[in-house]
Amino acid sequence: MLVNLVDGCAQAKNVVPGSVMWTLDGDRTVQTTVVDVTAVKGRQAVDVVTDHMTFTVGPDLLLLTPDGWRRATDTAGTTVAWTHAKKLCRERLTIRPGFEFGYFVGATCADGTVGKNYVSLIVNEEDFAARYATALTACTGLPACLEAVTRPSGYLKRQLPGFRVRVVSSYLADAVRHYVGGDAHHMRQGFPRVVLRDIDTFEGFLDGYIDGDGHRSKHWNGRVIASANVPFLVELAQVIGARFTPRPQGVSQLCVSDRWASRGTFHPEHHPLDPPESSWVQVQEVRPRPALGTKPFTFYSYRLAPHPTFLVNGHLAREAW
Repeated sequence: MLVNLVDGCAQAKNVVPGSVMWTLDGDRTVQTTVVDVTAVKGRQAVDVVTDHMTFTVGPDLLLLTPDGWRRATDTAGTTVAWTHAKKLCRERLTIRPGFEFGYFVGATCADGTVGKNYVSLIVNEEDFAARYATALTACTGLPACLEAVTRPSGYLKRQLPGFRVRVVSSYLADAVRHYVGGDAHHMRQGFPRVVLRDIDTFEGFLDGYIDGDGHRSKHWNGRVIASANVPFLVELAQVIGARFTPRPQGVSQLCVSDRWASRGTFHPEHHPLDPPESSWVQVQEVRPRPALGTKPFTFYSYRLAPHPTFLVNGHLAREAW
């Protein structure tokens, strides 16, 4: 059995009092310390086969399901709490709300790219890229700088100069995907209600989003957003109290009056800034695994504090009480 120590993955037999282990507290990963270790012999183990891996444990080890704790041998066909073990040792950011956070989210929604472990923005305007880099660093602490690049223009059929801001952080990439509903593609992303924490954050979001997908009107006091993501614009229109009629096809426009705040349609909402680090994984089957020959299995159990649980290959477990 492999367990997840803060220092890395280790065999269960190598865990000693004082070892620090990863565990889950709700949807967050936290640390807990081994107070005592005991070992017992047994002739029967089980192989738990999930969507991500197969791991071997004692049949009485408890795994967390949506219906509560169950013996490992009884978890076939249900789901168990799990976190991606390879992400346990990554840097966790302190994301700060405010205008800069809103600007970062808005600009990313408009023109950014969210990869597996990075977030980037490539635009033509150096001033826009500079504002994005400043906001990103202010709200995450990650160093961000501008890089001169070229990119193809489908309309002009040639390369155009531009500026890129790119930071590598799977934690930030997961956070942005969480804000927009899981899929950061510009046509499928949802409106990030995390920016409704306060008016300052939302004003930053509007500025960032309009810098990317909008412009100031020449004929009236306000700005215009252009996007083909109609559900996104529908939610945004409700927040600013604007009338919005989407076009049947193509790009729709949403008008943002400079006096939108006086309409009283903005209502603060609290949403977590940190991405969830746990999910449910399906248990495909549980296979009995008898000991071979005369040598029994050795099962290790731990007493821990302050959290009594630990991770087995990323799966949340605890000993039977």
